[in-house]
Amino acid sequence: MPKLLINLTTAQDNPDKTTVAFVVANAGVAAGQEVVIFLNVEGVRLAITGYADAITSEGFKPLKELLAAFTENSGKIWVCPPCFNARGLDKDNLIAGATFAGGAAVVEFLGQGAASLSY
Repeated sequence: MPKLLINLTTAQDNPDKTTVAFVVANAGVAAGQEVVIFLNVEGVRLAITGYADAITSEGFKPLKELLAAFTENSGKIWVCPPCFNARGLDKDNLIAGATFAGGAAVVEFLGQGAASLSY
C-alpha cells in the first residue's frame, strides 16, 4: 500500500495551508493510501478537541468536516510530544484518533517508502 506523510506546522495561524493539508490527506485516503498527518510546531493545536471548529478557508469545506472525514476513513494523526508540551496543552483534550509520535516514528514511516508533503 502506498504511504503518504503530511507534515503540518500550521493551525489557525494559516487556515489556507491547514485546510489544504487535510484536503490532500483526504485525497490520499480516498486513493487507498496509508496517510499520516504529523502535527508539529503550531499544528499540534489541531489535536485539541474543538480547536479546529472555527477554521475555514474560502472554497473548501470547514476544517472540522475535513478532519472528521480523515479520521473516519482510517487516516492517522500523529502529534509531536515536545511541540505539544511546549505549548502547555492538555493531553486529556486530544481529539479522537490522535496519538503522540515523535521524530523516530516519522523517520521509520518515511523509511518504509512514504512520500512526504509539508504545509
